[in-house]
Amino acid sequence: MARGTTLRRHAHRWRQLDAAARWIFPCATLIFGLFIIGMPFGLPGQAALRPVYAMACVYFWSLYRPGSMPAPLVALCGLLLDLLGLSPFGVWALLLLLLQWVTLLLRRKLVPARFLLVWAAFTVLAAAVAALAWAADSALEEIWLPTTPLAFEGLLAAGLYPGLAALFIKAHRGPAAVEQA
Repeated sequence: MARGTTLRRHAHRWRQLDAAARWIFPCATLIFGLFIIGMPFGLPGQAALRPVYAMACVYFWSLYRPGSMPAPLVALCGLLLDLLGLSPFGVWALLLLLLQWVTLLLRRKLVPARFLLVWAAFTVLAAAVAALAWAADSALEEIWLPTTPLAFEGLLAAGLYPGLAALFIKAHRGPAAVEQA
């Protein structure tokens, strides 16, 4: 009798651990991805990948799994992005929180929408966030910075989102699926 109770208790703990791992997955992919992209691979435009990846993660997971992407963790990831990208401290934390807020406002319309609309919405939001980052950097430097990196980041965001979304969708329906815990 005691053996059966012990086995059920262990099974319950494993289920709890599995559910916690699935809940943490979105933030873990964001943090892990920022560190991987931050490694010196020598790729051209690699520095522009970090904010694009962060925006894609925050957008996708806030859209499809908002409970797994709480605002304090988004802010911490933004601060990490500031530290890794040498941005003024707090700029990306604020921008990612703004992106999350707008995404949550649009969530009701975007979740049932076709992918093309979701992609277009991300492209517009990513371009707006990149423009705000450029404006903040220009204001802090007290000069107009070149807009070429801004355009590159917007095009990179538009081009990379479908591939990143495909990976996130696969994870969302597979190893990160909370309903399978």
